[in-house]
Amino acid sequence: MFVDSCSLKIEKRLTTIHEQLTKKKMAKNQKENQENGGTIKIQYYRSMIGYSDKQKKMVKSLGITKLNQTVERPDTPSMRGVVAKIPHLLRIVE
Repeated sequence: MFVDSCSLKIEKRLTTIHEQLTKKKMAKNQKENQENGGTIKIQYYRSMIGYSDKQKKMVKSLGITKLNQTVERPDTPSMRGVVAKIPHLLRIVE
């Protein structure tokens, strides 16, 4: 019985350590992607007037304040997801 509880504790600890290392590797890979020029240009090309506050906040969260403004952001799935949510206001420019 004692051996079983000890082995469970050790297994849990190893799992925790593995998860921490995986997170560190993922963070390192994201930094490398950003350093390697993994960026996209996002253009705000249509007015937010008449759209929901949630969509307006999404545009503001990108740091965009003016119409036809272009900003450069890291090319991550989350950034592409923001553009995909409001394609009627934003577009990706090369």
